[in-house]
Amino acid sequence: MEMIDLRSDTVTRPTPAMREAMAGAEVGDDVFRDDPTVQQLEEIGAAMLGKEAALFVASGTQSNLVALLTHCGRGDEYIVGQQAHTYLYEGGGGAALGGIQPQPLNLEPDGTLDLGLVAGLIKPDDIHFARTRLLCLENTTLGRVLPLEYLAKARRFADTHGLRLHLDGARIFNAAVAAECGVAEIAAPFDTISVCLSKGLGAPVGSFLAGSVDFIKEARRWRKVVGGGMRQSGILAAAGIHALENHIDRLEEDHANARALAAGLNTIEGMGTDPGIPQSNMVFARFSGDAAAVAARLAAEGILVLPGNPMRLVTHLDVSADDIAQVIAAFSRIVPDLSRFRS
Repeated sequence: MEMIDLRSDTVTRPTPAMREAMAGAEVGDDVFRDDPTVQQLEEIGAAMLGKEAALFVASGTQSNLVALLTHCGRGDEYIVGQQAHTYLYEGGGGAALGGIQPQPLNLEPDGTLDLGLVAGLIKPDDIHFARTRLLCLENTTLGRVLPLEYLAKARRFADTHGLRLHLDGARIFNAAVAAECGVAEIAAPFDTISVCLSKGLGAPVGSFLAGSVDFIKEARRWRKVVGGGMRQSGILAAAGIHALENHIDRLEEDHANARALAAGLNTIEGMGTDPGIPQSNMVFARFSGDAAAVAARLAAEGILVLPGNPMRLVTHLDVSADDIAQVIAAFSRIVPDLSRFRS
């Protein structure tokens, strides 16, 4: 059975054209700076974001970790959203490997951080406190797109308070397509940006970190320290180049599928989705009934989801409009049936 996989946009498989690009990639030893395909990817990525340089890394987690290690020293602090990937889902790497203290606070409903609350968390220049060095944002956040005017405010805030500004832009291209703006416009306020190639863009492996030449030079050292110095990695970089050249505009298909999915689920007895039309490729579905039971029934019908209530459903290039219709039909049978069973 061919499964419809809505667990994440990380589950995509390389397209035939991407595999062909990988097979034909010119390679060298990237630790020696000899891999021309990696260099090409880094140049393309930096140019697209309007930054001076970029660094190809194995994963988004590694990209954010290298950014933290480069921005902050031991005993320094970064301020971050309580629900942000950098804080919640990356194994505490900054603290474990860099001695860097996170200072989390809750996200606002639109995915932003209240800058007034952030100001109250910046530590005074006192030996009792960690030194606040960095503010980290995420775009998209739980599928929500941060407003451009907010990003400009965050830049002014960081300048006022002497902070550096990092963006976990794992899905920054989803944000740009949804906001109908250039990705460089989103990236402009930030000192550094982490971009994932293996989520909505569909590459099998890899992310890149973009920033100034001096920053990337130091980040390259930290990449080596954390074991991220890869050798003939142009085979992987070729997939990233193909994704950047061919898979950005099509993200709107994923967004349209997410909107159709939310609209369909909202017609089902005992179901609903988070308020508002999905801004990008994530739908958060709420329902009466046990999440594990719903997930098990869906799996039996060839649909993979992560149990949860709300349940995050993620569209991507391996999910078609026909698949969305099948998913809605499956939910329409399963959720009312389980709800009746409970009652």
